[in-house]
Amino acid sequence: MPFLGQDWRSPGWSWKKTEEGWKRIVFFGHELGDNIKEIDLKELCNENKEKLFVEDVCDLTTKKRKKDFYNNNTKSQFVFRDKWIYAQKGSTRERHGYCTLGEAFNRLDFSSAIQDMRRFNYVAKLFQLIAKSQLTSLSGAAQKNYFNILEKIVRKVLDDHYNPRLIKELLQDLSSTLQSLTVGVDRSILVGTVNIWLCRLENILSWQQQLNNLQIPKQMSDGASFSDLPLQMQNKILYKFSDANDIINLGQATYTLQILSEDRKLWKKLCQFHFSEKQYCRNLVLTESDNVDWKLMYFTLQKYYPKREQYGDTLHFCKHCSILFWKDRHLALLFKDCGHPCTAEDPDNCLMPVSPQHFIDLFQF
Repeated sequence: MPFLGQDWRSPGWSWKKTEEGWKRIVFFGHELGDNIKEIDLKELCNENKEKLFVEDVCDLTTKKRKKDFYNNNTKSQFVFRDKWIYAQKGSTRERHGYCTLGEAFNRLDFSSAIQDMRRFNYVAKLFQLIAKSQLTSLSGAAQKNYFNILEKIVRKVLDDHYNPRLIKELLQDLSSTLQSLTVGVDRSILVGTVNIWLCRLENILSWQQQLNNLQIPKQMSDGASFSDLPLQMQNKILYKFSDANDIINLGQATYTLQILSEDRKLWKKLCQFHFSEKQYCRNLVLTESDNVDWKLMYFTLQKYYPKREQYGDTLHFCKHCSILFWKDRHLALLFKDCGHPCTAEDPDNCLMPVSPQHFIDLFQF
């Protein structure tokens, strides 16, 4: 008989020759083996035997529906026990294949990482960079995982009121990228149908609206507030800030904080923290009295140079093992465990913190 299967991997349909001609055999059963039941189409369509195979057909249909429901609607990713992955750009005899960005999403368990306050900003910044340049390079499964984790990030901000400004910037960049992909760019580069991307864009616009309407409630407390602290202590707290927007917003709270937020030494230290001496020496901004306007110079330098990134916790890369992993501080203190199966004599000297941009560069082949 000729090959009539719908898939090249399929053995094709099974037929048997009868007096009336060739008839196709339909297989039913939970397992392919000795218990295979064979019926022809005529027997299957017999009204007297309509309930003969109802149970088997219902079981198969139920299994298929469960599988389709999981594949289409699941919001969780597969969780691996080992929170590390090989990050290499070539194959060796010991390790074959390449690591992809989508595989790193699963193995490094970003869904759990966003629940850690020290890692939240790191993951959010990484997702922002992916939204700007790497979104179309993700596979279909990786894109689905990306938007599932993004939804968890938005829910965490709405519930805990943590750093909404950063997530607003992330959604704004992602919205701009999706609008250009669905309207102004060739749609052939998209993985999936245009309707899926339009639905994602609609979800992003809904999240933006929810974040814009977010109101942080005032906590009623009978204890001391920030304004009750001594001026010297308030000033020291301001010197710990690394974000200029936080300093400006805090200065709008009271008149005293406004004076402290305009301190020249504060903005000078902020410039020295984010930019090198060569950078701000080339772009000096002087006042009428020939003094350096450090606040204005900070925003001038911000237009031309990237700011220094600071995170509570980052991914680490072992140069000896070519492994990318989260370093668990508790295990490192208790068991002297570096977080991955390292074979170096001194693993700590082989570790290198990975910035979000460096993380993306590791997967650009």
